[in-house]
Amino acid sequence: MTHENQEQEMTFWDHLDELRKVIFRIVIAVSLLAVVAFINKTLLFDIIFAPHRSDFITYRALCALGTHLQMPSICPGEFHVDLINTQLASQLMAHMSVAFYTGLVVASPYIIYQLFGFIKPALYENERRYSTRTILAAFVLFFCGLLLNYYAIFPLSFRFLGTYQVSEFVENKITLSSYISTFTTLSIAMGAVFEIPILAFFFAKTGLVKTHHLKKYRRHAFVVILIISAILTPADLFSLFLLAIPMYMLYELSILVVKRTSPKTPHTVEESPKENSRGEE
Repeated sequence: MTHENQEQEMTFWDHLDELRKVIFRIVIAVSLLAVVAFINKTLLFDIIFAPHRSDFITYRALCALGTHLQMPSICPGEFHVDLINTQLASQLMAHMSVAFYTGLVVASPYIIYQLFGFIKPALYENERRYSTRTILAAFVLFFCGLLLNYYAIFPLSFRFLGTYQVSEFVENKITLSSYISTFTTLSIAMGAVFEIPILAFFFAKTGLVKTHHLKKYRRHAFVVILIISAILTPADLFSLFLLAIPMYMLYELSILVVKRTSPKTPHTVEESPKENSRGEE
């Protein structure tokens, strides 16, 4: 059966009905997982609140590393930051929102599977092959960003900002809504940052980005990465480079992705200006 025949078999209303079924299945899956997360409140918030305790695995690892390298300054040491609630319904709303986001993240493989199954009949065979690999890579990279934020970016940022004082007379008491919103914002931001190679893949497919473009602006990209890292992790140089290094590695990975993806034709041979000048001579 050809691609055109497959398209002709279903009318617009058939596609709309199929999309409705897909959305319904996604909503049911997310809702069920959100309910499960909501019921397991203790486990859920033990995970969410773990980075605010001084015995979190990241802090203990930094202290062990500082002892091994004889650099005690990188050890966060003991600290305590109070979390408070100032609005009547904030704790319930925080519980519901965290449960929803948890359900959404856990259900994301199923969501991607359902959406891909919906658009798959409209794709050609070669498009299906690289689409499957691309979706899998995007999913893995997004979760790598979430893990990096949970174990490195958010704990170090929270420890610095939560204990920073302009004066000893001003005591830090972080609201629950501030903690949750910062955690979710950084998680989404890091997940999005890790999608850079996927964006590079699609830009290369459309011919908007070439390998020599990315190589030309490599130094500029490194400066931008340092600035972004300084904004996201305003703690110290160690934290800054802890984020900057994987981000720069993603940029180098993007160069490799573009190099392998860009269509190679006789009319798009990349040559350096020096080689072009020699050819003209």
